[in-house]
Amino acid sequence: MNQPDLGLKIVELRQQKGLTQEQLAEQCEVSTRTIQRIESGEVDPRVYTLQCLSKALEFDFGTENVPNENLWLALLHLSSIVCIIIFPLLLWSWKKNQSYKINQQGRLVLNFQITMALTLIMASILLMIFPITLAITEETTGINTIEGNPAVMALLICLPLLLILIGIFCAYQGVVNAGHALSDKPIRYTLSIPFVK
Repeated sequence: MNQPDLGLKIVELRQQKGLTQEQLAEQCEVSTRTIQRIESGEVDPRVYTLQCLSKALEFDFGTENVPNENLWLALLHLSSIVCIIIFPLLLWSWKKNQSYKINQQGRLVLNFQITMALTLIMASILLMIFPITLAITEETTGINTIEGNPAVMALLICLPLLLILIGIFCAYQGVVNAGHALSDKPIRYTLSIPFVK
């Protein structure tokens, strides 16, 4: 792993363990300023320091060089084309400890996938409930609410269209972010709720 990703990963792991920079420096037998410079990405740690950091933070920094990292990232983002959470979850779980980028971007993909899956479920429920409600209303009142009512007809047409639009939106987000991952551009998923932090 190269800077600045290495520094960001050290900050994340140190904070997860509840350590201050001073405590981590003491455990690694280096100065606090050295830890600060490593975390900010100013310097690369020496091999001995990196080994001490690995031991103190219980993380193997040696496995961080993932071959074809950008390809794995693109595959992860392309998995959001189909709203099936299992594939990105398995890929993220398998590679998250090997790459800081895969860990961070995998969380973004999972949050997007979960958000879209919930949206699809809610839209599907609406699609089922609306016609049933119309049928019950027609049966109890004896008035046909579908015939001659353009608003009801429009809703019956728009509800399946909503599912198609969600699918198109997921495909668009997946393709755009896969392209961004391949060219090292910032990743952004709109309309995503941060479930996985």
